[in-house]
Amino acid sequence: MTTPPVASASPPASSLPGAPLTVAAVQAEPVPGDLPGNAATAARLVRRAARHDVRVAVLPELFLPAYHPPTLAADPAGTDVAAGADGAVDDPRLDPLRAAARDGRLTVVVGAAVRHPDGRRTISALVVDPAGAVGVGYDKQQLWGGERELFDPGTRGATLRVDGWRLGLGICYDGCFPEHARAAAADGAHGYLCPSGYLTGSAHRRDLYYAARALDNTIYVVFANAVGGADPWRFNGGAAVYDPEGRPLVRGADSGEEVLVATLDPATLAATRAAHSMLADRPADQGLPRTVSTA
Repeated sequence: MTTPPVASASPPASSLPGAPLTVAAVQAEPVPGDLPGNAATAARLVRRAARHDVRVAVLPELFLPAYHPPTLAADPAGTDVAAGADGAVDDPRLDPLRAAARDGRLTVVVGAAVRHPDGRRTISALVVDPAGAVGVGYDKQQLWGGERELFDPGTRGATLRVDGWRLGLGICYDGCFPEHARAAAADGAHGYLCPSGYLTGSAHRRDLYYAARALDNTIYVVFANAVGGADPWRFNGGAAVYDPEGRPLVRGADSGEEVLVATLDPATLAATRAAHSMLADRPADQGLPRTVSTA
């Protein structure tokens, strides 16, 4: 069962899931501005994941409207979904995706542009639960470049609970900040889910950041990315699932649609944390740095 993603008190450090969790990191090419068509594409990919008994599928950042700033600026009404005061999203354009999650009995994390009741517009991760309900799981906190001209930043992190697994939510640039994933780990996260949109030319950083976040925090990382598009908004795939030592369990090519499936193992999580105890060893306060002068 999936419960609403919330920030909550940290469980004991020894708390681990009771069973493995199969996940999918998806890379695909959405069409700018075609929210109904992209929702149908997402539904097709979710059904493909469900054939592998996936419990959580992660799709790229802003996948529903497509990460295409000119279109997002020109047509906010057509590219946004509206959230209620409780974060619920009731939009008939998402019906195919809701049905796919319900039929496959899995949880979907997918990127969207969200309009909130107070007028804020955010880059968000929607969570579609196995009953087909859609809600805003998390609003991106670290906005990159021109995103600041179109969107408002989120104000808090979020943790998604699925089958005893605690999964921190981040979106793309959030994962470039070590403290973002560390906050999720401090909240007891076993994994970190990152819908993203990395452009051609960024493969080195794409492959480094999320592996580092996994090793920094001895957590699994599920990284989804878009592919295709036209310059300067051409995306470079490389979707992956990293183990708690930062090694890729699966990785996509730089182009082409893929649904990459991996199983997260609590035994591997326990063994890694026993061997690499950074989370348990970190001091509560690093202290203030001092300046050392040389003659």
